[in-house]
Amino acid sequence: MKNIILTGDRPTGRLHLGHYVGSLKRRVELQNSGKFDEINILIADDQALTDNADDPGKIRDNIVNVVLDYLSVGIDPAKTTVCVQSALPALHALTFYYLNLVTTARLSRNPTIKAEIQMRGFSEEGLPAGFFTYPVSQTADITAFDANVVPVGEDQLPMLEQAREIVEKFNKIYGETLVLPTAMIPENAVQRRLPGVDGKAKMSKSLGNCIYLSDTAAAVKKQVNGKMYTDPLHLQISDPGHTEGNVVFTYLDALCTDAHFAEYLPDYANLDEMKEHYRRGGLGDGVCKKFLINVLEETLSPIRTERAKWENDIGSVYDIISAGTAKAVERTNETLARVRRAMRINYFEDRSIIKEWEQLLRNAGQ
Repeated sequence: MKNIILTGDRPTGRLHLGHYVGSLKRRVELQNSGKFDEINILIADDQALTDNADDPGKIRDNIVNVVLDYLSVGIDPAKTTVCVQSALPALHALTFYYLNLVTTARLSRNPTIKAEIQMRGFSEEGLPAGFFTYPVSQTADITAFDANVVPVGEDQLPMLEQAREIVEKFNKIYGETLVLPTAMIPENAVQRRLPGVDGKAKMSKSLGNCIYLSDTAAAVKKQVNGKMYTDPLHLQISDPGHTEGNVVFTYLDALCTDAHFAEYLPDYANLDEMKEHYRRGGLGDGVCKKFLINVLEETLSPIRTERAKWENDIGSVYDIISAGTAKAVERTNETLARVRRAMRINYFEDRSIIKEWEQLLRNAGQ
């Protein structure tokens, strides 16, 4: 069996540091590892429309932003297929078939969907059906590419579990047809869900607590110095401090290396030494934030530079999206044809169906 990855993002805005730490950096590593036969990245514009149907322009305009972020972090279109969900008709057909294999009761129990519904403030009466059936659409995405590896955060595990249930039910009814996907979780626990700069559980554009990959150095510095949550009990430099729940140290856990200390803060050999000093007192938040700003700038500066190159050649960006989507259309149509054969609804390809119809009519006439 081939090793195939499917991953993706909703194009609702520019991608931020949470995306980079949680998935983008890992995608580039996987892309360059040589361990996978296919890597596919889906720009999930259909799914983004489920709670943005009144503003499709927001989705359309952000497709190019998302692809610019992909290219700027090192996604290589020669190794990774980047495609647009809404332009793949097979996904829509598969979603419809799979909807018949899952109950509304099961969908309503999905913890990820319940959390997202609460976060967006949907009432039971005002919940868009498309949003409610998001796990089924995601199953169509995964299976259409025959993906057996799906990189996800811990919060997305219930979605993948539901996808596995649908695949198993389909294969039980129609025979072994679909590939059963498995989750790939980030190895570093901190990377699984980077909080916003204000300490909120999730980076969010609406909360204004993001550091975007395309932010200027000045904007990054402003977010760190002006909004980043530290330890409210660390009032004086001499006070003992807490590193747990301190966003500065959370970001350093996710991003810094010993080499960063050698370059920017040689008083410490590594992060453990710095944390120990902060805990016993005598290390100010200003020093910690300055160090983090240097780490962030070293991380984001090359991304910013690469993005600027692609921004000056949008025609090539469009060609990359177009070529990747055309390739994905062929790929996913093959799966759809296989599914229809398994279900025996490929009426105009399987001539034996005609003979079955003829026999049915003969039997009916007897």
